[in-house]
Amino acid sequence: MRFKLIVAMVEDELTDAIIEAARHAGATGATVINNARGEGLNKAHGIFGMEITAQRDMLLFLAEEHRSRHILEAIAQVGEFDETPGTGIAFQLDVEDAVGIKNQMKSLSESADQALP
Repeated sequence: MRFKLIVAMVEDELTDAIIEAARHAGATGATVINNARGEGLNKAHGIFGMEITAQRDMLLFLAEEHRSRHILEAIAQVGEFDETPGTGIAFQLDVEDAVGIKNQMKSLSESADQALP
């Protein structure tokens, strides 16, 4: 089985909605890293010219390769990444190898067996 790592940096108030959308799209779990800091194309400045840096959450999803694009698109839709600048970003990377995913592989195999006619 081949896997992709989906990484999403999102506004912290969107974290739960994005995880829920990813689960509906086929993700079997997520790792959340709180209080990451991101910076976009243009720095945001507030009152007195002070730089504003909103805290973000970094979401990590280890997804089966055939489901990964669907999950990525669901994340982008709920996060409105393409519609609203500065709301977040998501991308996927190839995973060469992984350990500790025995239960996830079993769950994916069972759901694939149920999908067969």
